Amino acid sequence: MSFVKDFYGSTLGKKITMAVTGLVLIGFVVGHMAGNLKIFAGADPVTGIYKIDHYGEFLREIGSDVLGHAGFLWLVRVVLLVCVVLHAISGIQLARLNRAAKPAGYKVTSYRSANAASRTMLYGGLFLIVFITFHILHLTTGDVHYRGFVEGKVYANVFSAFQSPVLVGFYVVSMALLGLHLYHGTWSCFQTLGVDAPRWNRTIRTAAKLVAVAMFVGFSAVPVSVATGILKPPAQASAQQ
Repeated sequence: MSFVKDFYGSTLGKKITMAVTGLVLIGFVVGHMAGNLKIFAGADPVTGIYKIDHYGEFLREIGSDVLGHAGFLWLVRVVLLVCVVLHAISGIQLARLNRAAKPAGYKVTSYRSANAASRTMLYGGLFLIVFITFHILHLTTGDVHYRGFVEGKVYANVFSAFQSPVLVGFYVVSMALLGLHLYHGTWSCFQTLGVDAPRWNRTIRTAAKLVAVAMFVGFSAVPVSVATGILKPPAQASAQQ
């Protein structure tokens, strides 16, 4: 425990904690986005059940013999929650240390080497925590869905959720902030972990941009497709199979 306390008590320890938890969260975000895109796969021509509904049931049944129904999902959620908490606390503490290190009376801010992504990391990250909380209550538990949420009916829940233009806009703006956060966070994670040799920097930054853009487009595609009619209502979509 003393080692853990001493490690996390150092600035380097906080940076490494942010980097490792950030990589875990990036991996989850990529997997989550890939799963979301199954909504465009339509319904099974035989059963009429949407493939994204099949996918949701598959996730709930992973390891059910040992962990019980949805046990694996809850295990993953606990790990992700711990990562989010550690990531957020470390980021806030590092931001405070950076401010405390500035000379007294320093009021001129230079953005010469900064960009929109780095300047929005702290407040963008705090906003994303609010968004994640809302998203879980909206489309995971259904507590704030307010449009006939039915557990396991992923396609129907998503379609009914995005009948509100306000919610569509909220999700798209949130994904834009997520993209900025991922861009800066991805390459800074590797930099913190020592993968910052000049020959790798351009590749890492390019990969970070690709991840950020892919996540923004992939996640935003779902609410935008509902709002623009690309994704059809459940009954109509089933009738077309």
